[in-house]
Amino acid sequence: MNGLSPETPHPTDIRLHQVSRALEITFDNGASGLLSCEFLRVHSPSAEVHGHGKEVLQTGKRDVNITDIEPIGNYAVRLTFSDGHNTGLYSWDYLYTLLQQHDAMWQTYLDKLAEAGASRDTEN
Repeated sequence: MNGLSPETPHPTDIRLHQVSRALEITFDNGASGLLSCEFLRVHSPSAEVHGHGKEVLQTGKRDVNITDIEPIGNYAVRLTFSDGHNTGLYSWDYLYTLLQQHDAMWQTYLDKLAEAGASRDTEN
């Protein structure tokens, strides 16, 4: 199930910037931007993150990077992260939503971390 509608913008370019740990995405409707690997990891559409109905707060992901990008048909990519996570499929519509709602989603994540007394940094 891909859930794409005919109106869903499609990426025309996806580039990984490993040094800055960001994924640059350009869509066919002209929208474009950068999404940090950390942002993509903590907002993974996987069951591990969404907890089968109850979201699981992701902590210690500040330094995570993307190690592989695998196209899935013509509707999504599977991202493999340096912490081994690779179970989320990022559909074009989900990537577009992440890009469009980045600031609000990021602030909500930071608020949840603060509320939980958790950190973006890996604990040693």
